[in-house]
Amino acid sequence: MELNREQMMEYILDSLPYRVVFVDTDHIIRYMNREAKYHYYQVRGYSDLIGRSIFECHSEKSREALIAAVEKLKRHGNEIYLGVSVRNERKYINPVRNEKGELVGYFERFELNLQK
Repeated sequence: MELNREQMMEYILDSLPYRVVFVDTDHIIRYMNREAKYHYYQVRGYSDLIGRSIFECHSEKSREALIAAVEKLKRHGNEIYLGVSVRNERKYINPVRNEKGELVGYFERFELNLQK
């Protein structure tokens, strides 16, 4: 079976056991992997988030933290730790850059917080 690059990347991202939501620099959701779709659509009850603002599913406090984090990423910052979620997950925001190093978007990464 031959895959094009887009299909291959989607299969890889869908195989990850954690949520991946890619958001552009205007804070518009452009991609969600399978785990993210399950979490936001089935668990949290949202629908059709692709093409909508990420702020539609974040509190005002989270919105302010995301905006500040993205400003740091624009200045060539690396991964930023955002804190621990109500689901006891450590939250990070990761930059996505083009070949020139310019920020084209970001994604949030979550991992189980095993520290007590």
